[in-house]
Amino acid sequence: MGDMDEQKIFSFIVDEEESGERLDSWLAARIPELSRSRIQKALKDGEVLIGGLPVGKPSRRLRGGESVELRFSPPKPVEVLAEDIPLDIIYEDSGLLVVNKAAGMVVHPAPGNETGTMVNALLAHCDDLSGIGGFLRPGIVHRLDAQTTGLLVVAKSDEVHIALSRQLMERAVTRIYKALVWGTMPEGEGEIDAPIGRSKSDRKKMAVIREGGRDAVTYYSVIDTFPPLQYIRLKLGTGRTHQIRVHLTHIGHPVLGDPEYGGRKFRKGNLPKEEIDRGAKALSLIGRQALHAGELLFFHPLLKKEMTFEAPLPDDFRVVLETCTGDR
Repeated sequence: MGDMDEQKIFSFIVDEEESGERLDSWLAARIPELSRSRIQKALKDGEVLIGGLPVGKPSRRLRGGESVELRFSPPKPVEVLAEDIPLDIIYEDSGLLVVNKAAGMVVHPAPGNETGTMVNALLAHCDDLSGIGGFLRPGIVHRLDAQTTGLLVVAKSDEVHIALSRQLMERAVTRIYKALVWGTMPEGEGEIDAPIGRSKSDRKKMAVIREGGRDAVTYYSVIDTFPPLQYIRLKLGTGRTHQIRVHLTHIGHPVLGDPEYGGRKFRKGNLPKEEIDRGAKALSLIGRQALHAGELLFFHPLLKKEMTFEAPLPDDFRVVLETCTGDR
């Protein structure tokens, strides 16, 4: 293994007893610093060669004595700049912050989206964020989708970050959401238990995947009903990507306004005109998913006590709710 013009090269010879192994899993076992997804991307990009020829098939079976080479240029680090962006800080002490994230704010930078994020704003606010998340995600313990509003806890030290991450892993952090959804739930409260993974039809989206998905549990209870919508409370049992949005769409009740998971339209069918008008009005008043992380409870690692935080509904969500309930 060596460096050449910043290009990293890994070279191996397949042992006879390794014949028949899958190429991607074989490489992952030999290069632990690279994730399986990064290795699969290298295959797709023609960066893996067997006998000097590019091989793009992850399931390609190896033969003893073959030479395997992986060569790639490590991505250049993205410089994360401090930016004077207003933050709604609910609470702050020497160990952590609790932030009420606004709609449209991305949590951390990513290639092609390096500025205007919550991390950029946090770096301008304080210079003592935890480094565990890496230079792109300092202090970030958990995330919210860009268009979802509400509470996030941010760690200022590695000690606090590790403790909070452990609480999340052990499901000791309580995260309560409010949402406006289409349709009427069959019961006033219930549990959605369905594994989630990458959609097979659109890799940018998540979906309920019966085989290969990660366990995912969401609890819900109905607060109010105003057809064709309901106002509901949700509690996360797990914390998968897009979990609430995917689960609600899976049971036929997508979040109002959700552009990715079916929330920008509703089935008018034989609905009374009053309900059709209410649904159309609600859609016109909100341009994102009506989902808000309104309550957060965790054990403070330094103060050694449970702490609970609440954030009021954002204006657009509140206006839709008031409009829908006011015309009944």
